[in-house]
Amino acid sequence: MSENEKDISAAVRLVGITKTFGTKVVANKNVSLTINRGEILSVLGENGSGKTTLMNILSGIYYPDEGQIFVGGEEVSIASPRDALRLGIGMIHQHFKLVDVFTAAENIVLGIPPEEDGGRRLDMKAVARRVREICARYGFDIEPDQKVYEMTVSQKQTLEIVKVLYRGADILILDEPTAVLTPQETEKLFGVMREMKKDGCAVVIITHKLHEVLSISDRVAILRKGEYIGDVKTSEATELSLTEMMVGKKVALDIERPEPVNPSLRLSVKNLTVYGAEGVPALKDAAFDLYGGEILGIAGVSGCGSKELLEAIAGLQTPAEGSEVRFHPSDGSAGKEGVSLIGLTPRQIKELGVHLSFVPEDRLGMGLVGSMGMTGNMMLKSYEKGKSFFTDTQSPKKLAEDVKDDFGVVTPSLSTPVRRLSGGNVQKVLVGREIASAPEVLMTAYAVRGLDIGTSYQIYRLLNEQKKKGVAVLYVGEDLDVLVALCDRILVLCAGQITGIVDGREATKEGIGLLMTKLTDPMQAKNETGAEEKEGEKA
Repeated sequence: MSENEKDISAAVRLVGITKTFGTKVVANKNVSLTINRGEILSVLGENGSGKTTLMNILSGIYYPDEGQIFVGGEEVSIASPRDALRLGIGMIHQHFKLVDVFTAAENIVLGIPPEEDGGRRLDMKAVARRVREICARYGFDIEPDQKVYEMTVSQKQTLEIVKVLYRGADILILDEPTAVLTPQETEKLFGVMREMKKDGCAVVIITHKLHEVLSISDRVAILRKGEYIGDVKTSEATELSLTEMMVGKKVALDIERPEPVNPSLRLSVKNLTVYGAEGVPALKDAAFDLYGGEILGIAGVSGCGSKELLEAIAGLQTPAEGSEVRFHPSDGSAGKEGVSLIGLTPRQIKELGVHLSFVPEDRLGMGLVGSMGMTGNMMLKSYEKGKSFFTDTQSPKKLAEDVKDDFGVVTPSLSTPVRRLSGGNVQKVLVGREIASAPEVLMTAYAVRGLDIGTSYQIYRLLNEQKKKGVAVLYVGEDLDVLVALCDRILVLCAGQITGIVDGREATKEGIGLLMTKLTDPMQAKNETGAEEKEGEKA
């Protein structure tokens, strides 16, 4: 054992880690990485680079085929998440693993054997006391008796962190922790991470947001195609240099925002209300206009109503009585009144030129069939157009080849079931297919979620190409920096209500963040919306 492996200031050392899936996919190849105490380390890489697999190995979800793991200078074997927690390693996953009807304290002790909890499991007052001690130490905003369903997204994430700290973890791995947070919530999380660092914890963050990497981390480790490329001090790095290390070549990171040319009304929405399963409005009295040749962004935290908004326009959800959605074709065939989309089926709406590209968390649950290959999934868009008993397979195959080449989809063949592809590649297939359908109105939700930075910028360029062609683009995004740089206007939703529509050229992240978490008076929000729409009409 070398001196470095014995050095207890290194919380973890991974040496020669290799992990394969099947006979063809090499997720990690001979990766060696050091994680230090009192340090925040960012792990960066494109989709398929192996960063999440490597952290899953460290947290006990996967077991390496080759290599060694040293914790505190001692070689260890981690065969399960419980083994990892016993060694002080806890991973906070992007998707929360909480029971909604349980309290914070009940979620925290759920699954802990009594013998490992010093008898506290049955004494909920002692559990609550310990939880409050942890919260006071790091500045968490959690009440032990609060039910999970009453918590904000930020509080749920905080609870996940408290869970692993309660179990004694001092090596924390956070996977895309800011994906659903506002700028204010993100800064609060970063403050907690800095407190953990001061306390001697080792903190690892996996994220695609380079500005956050530069803001929070001390060191950045880069993986490319499963191999460790190297690390760099954050103080010596830039967004461009990190991108070039990830991709292996120079990449342009400029988001273009051409001025709208002759914007004309394509979609008018008034009093749009959609009720959720429990009869509570998920979207309430939404009103705005969308113009051809512009990109209208939508900002909001998880559950803000953006999903219901897009699905109602596309005919996938039934709006409440009094709701109005009208489509205005570019050829003027529908006159000034336009065509009402209320009551039309998704197929009828699609035939009018309103296409929905929706990329939810469950990518295979909507839009793609997991058991079919790329060609079959392209055919789903064109089988209705067949004029004979036999289905045309040549056009979908050509489209599949184009999407594969243009978006860099990594797949063994066009017939490989898409469920076998990585999440990022599944997303490329869906977005590529939708953009290729030449709509008059294109609605995209989280189009770059899970995509690496190179492909994300490719999507931004494709959206701008649609904009230049006169397409009206509705873009729901999570990254406020991108929304501010890409969109002409930004509509902000909070708890199902529009709290403002702002000019993308004048908007700030902080201002949008406040609108995302603060409901204004409904009439005031409506008046502000109307004012914005009038300005758009004058333009």
